[in-house]
Amino acid sequence: MAEDKKEKWLNFLALSTVIFAVCATLATFKGGGYGSRALLNQTKAANEWSRYQAKSIKSYIFENQKDNFELQKEIVSKSANAKEEVAKYQTKIDNYNKKLQQYEQDKVEIKAGAEAFEKDRDDCKTHGDKFGIAVIFLQVTILLSSIAGLMKKKPVWYLSLAIGVVGVFYFLDGFFLFIK
Repeated sequence: MAEDKKEKWLNFLALSTVIFAVCATLATFKGGGYGSRALLNQTKAANEWSRYQAKSIKSYIFENQKDNFELQKEIVSKSANAKEEVAKYQTKIDNYNKKLQQYEQDKVEIKAGAEAFEKDRDDCKTHGDKFGIAVIFLQVTILLSSIAGLMKKKPVWYLSLAIGVVGVFYFLDGFFLFIK
């Protein structure tokens, strides 16, 4: 009779070990996927910030050029019969102002895009971290289950079940983010 009882719990031990191993495998894949997405979003955010910086530099150059034309217009306006030249300078200045406004608008859009990629990156890191913690607990669970089966020690299996429940909680938390 005692042998039948041992055999029965060993079957449950094997079943629980398989379930935890499947969860560990899925957590590993999901964690890796989120890690890859986090890296991709970081790269995209860095590219957007580079574009933002390029627009800022161009804007600075245009601002300096506009200031230069304003100074030249002021100097030319002091000479007689300079209305035509002043108008040409004013046209250039107006064009530079339009371009500067466009650069500012572009920078706002680029900044929003970069921040969206950073938010996605952070979300992916949060999910990935949860799956990473789940893998640790589930690996310990599998190890303890193996030891329990080899040594035929039920208390070790109970301990592995308790740790496995924590691992499964983090596994589910990786999907749903119960705790932040």
